[in-house]
Amino acid sequence: MPGRGPYTRTDVALNFSKMARPLGILVTGEPVPNVKSARGAFDRMIRETLGGAWDGPSVVLDAEKGERPHVGELAALVVTGSPASVTSRERWILDTEEALRAFVAAGAPTFGICFGHQLLVQALGGNVTKNPNGREIGSVEMDVDGTDELFEGSPKRFVVNTSHMDSAERLPEGARVLGRTRLDPHGALRFGERAWGVQFHPEFDGEIVRGYIEARRGLIAQEGIDPDALVSEDAPHAAELLRRFARLASR
Repeated sequence: MPGRGPYTRTDVALNFSKMARPLGILVTGEPVPNVKSARGAFDRMIRETLGGAWDGPSVVLDAEKGERPHVGELAALVVTGSPASVTSRERWILDTEEALRAFVAAGAPTFGICFGHQLLVQALGGNVTKNPNGREIGSVEMDVDGTDELFEGSPKRFVVNTSHMDSAERLPEGARVLGRTRLDPHGALRFGERAWGVQFHPEFDGEIVRGYIEARRGLIAQEGIDPDALVSEDAPHAAELLRRFARLASR
């Protein structure tokens, strides 16, 4: 099945002997239409945020079309956000979780973003529900818990950009909390030796998160939140986490 990035899965499989294994970007949905029109799909935002932190090839897989990461084909994997909810337990979500279980169990470097973070929680034995604290959207502060190589050099508190309704209720066995926000006690997690998840979007800058606030304005107001009071700004320390993951994965 064709991918949507610089290389298709077929191209990559045929050329493993000629080049380094690629970074996989597992796309699980699309941004809101106004943001996609202005800034592109999630895989584009992720590649732009990575910049030179990943200098090898990359391949895009579409989870909703049945494309899955396979152990041995990829050097590392980033799982995107999505407008879908993992609580729906659709077939493609269950199949993706099964593939992620195998990928993480093999020790392959994995980084889940928002919905991708929640997929990892569910895949590894935890549980995700609607956040009892309500919608988290905009630029918010995250406190870093303890130390972790992914957060090396980060301040103990920094801004992250978010847009989500669901959150991790029960963590998988052995998962460690790395960061928390006012509305989400599981804002960043480490699942094992080489797997992380973040409930925020490191690929979102201020313009993108403003686009999300505008797209959700009506819903936000119905929930009793003033959209005009929400903060939207760049989050450079959050973006650096994605680049640091890429550097860790390339070691």
